[in-house]
Amino acid sequence: MGMFSLTQELAIDLGTANTLIIYNGKVVVDEPSIVALDVHTGRLVAIGHQARQMHEKTNPNIKTIRPLKEGVIADFNATELMLRGMIKKVKTSGSLFAPSLRMVICIPSGSTNVEIRAVRDSAEHAGGREVYMIYEPMAAALGAGLDVEAPEGNMIIDIGGGTSEIACISLGGIVCSESINV
Repeated sequence: MGMFSLTQELAIDLGTANTLIIYNGKVVVDEPSIVALDVHTGRLVAIGHQARQMHEKTNPNIKTIRPLKEGVIADFNATELMLRGMIKKVKTSGSLFAPSLRMVICIPSGSTNVEIRAVRDSAEHAGGREVYMIYEPMAAALGAGLDVEAPEGNMIIDIGGGTSEIACISLGGIVCSESINV
């Protein structure tokens, strides 16, 4: 991406415990996956670390929500608000125009079509123009530098805060996988 690029590329790991956003090869956002909302208006009050500090310590007009349960979206609106807020925390080079967002988002390998659509819709509503999905074990294998196209098997164990996944990868695909809720 050049200095005058109107496209911003983000890699997002929506986790049950924490959400990570990577920009230009660096983790720029590592925040707890929690939001604080005004009970009466539904307006976002805080996200991430600030919202976690409010968890179970707030006044009755503010509620905290963990929008992801067992690796998938449990509250669509809260996830969208959380994504928007975390994307705003990404510092990019100063430009006059809002960049077009290209996102790659990790999803659990056992996700249903409805759950995948919910993640895609949340990302699009948060400003993503191009949204790509990759299964978490495949992302872990690529991140570890494994040749996933090779005609050999690789076992990947992705340990997360809410869900851990074990998968066998060969010839560019996930041969088998199992998710375990922790």
